[in-house]
Amino acid sequence: MAKMSDLIEVFIKELLEDSLGEIVEIQRNELAGYFKCAPSQINYVLSTRFSVDRGYLIESQRGGGGSIKIIRLELEEEDFLTRIMREVGDSITQLKAEQTVDLLKEREVITGREANLMKSASADRSLIGPVNLRNQLRANLLKNMLVTLKEKEGEE
Repeated sequence: MAKMSDLIEVFIKELLEDSLGEIVEIQRNELAGYFKCAPSQINYVLSTRFSVDRGYLIESQRGGGGSIKIIRLELEEEDFLTRIMREVGDSITQLKAEQTVDLLKEREVITGREANLMKSASADRSLIGPVNLRNQLRANLLKNMLVTLKEKEGEE
């Protein structure tokens, strides 16, 4: 069974897909009631899965049940890839790398097959060495893949 955080994330993303303006407004307490969880669980999902580096802007208003506006940022492809490269930095964990690849797939920058290849190439089992070196190597691999994607976009 999926974790509560995953279910909440999928629900919010479906709301965003259904909204034509790429903006959705929710009530934190109502959403918590719907999922039978604490409002802090909603806060956790919003802060970890709907952050600026993942392409979202959250506007929160106090009172009235905690009204929250979620805005999906529309970035030009080149700016988006540049931003992702900056977020990768000099070191990245396997989990963060997988989340980054999932974001690229979600934004249709890459296909599902490309996502699987990127995840496989950057997985711990593919990288031999101490953890800190694996995370550095993973960041270099991921950034090189992103550079290739940027060059591919420039050719089209």
